[in-house]
Amino acid sequence: MPEKYIGQIVQIIYQDAKGKITQRTIRIRKIVDGKVFAYDLEKRAPRPFRMDRILSHFPVSFHAS
Repeated sequence: MPEKYIGQIVQIIYQDAKGKITQRTIRIRKIVDGKVFAYDLEKRAPRPFRMDRILSHFPVSFHAS
């Protein structure tokens, strides 16, 4: 995951240590030593994510309607 996403909201597909795949919406705080430190918007808590377990990622845009 490129460092250009720091500070942005990104949606990821993540596979945890047990193999469970989830979709998460996160705000990336920093990327250090193969880990993405982010705020999980749905769980309302900071979370670390291992980069090798992120299967897919894309930036999220919110538009007012």
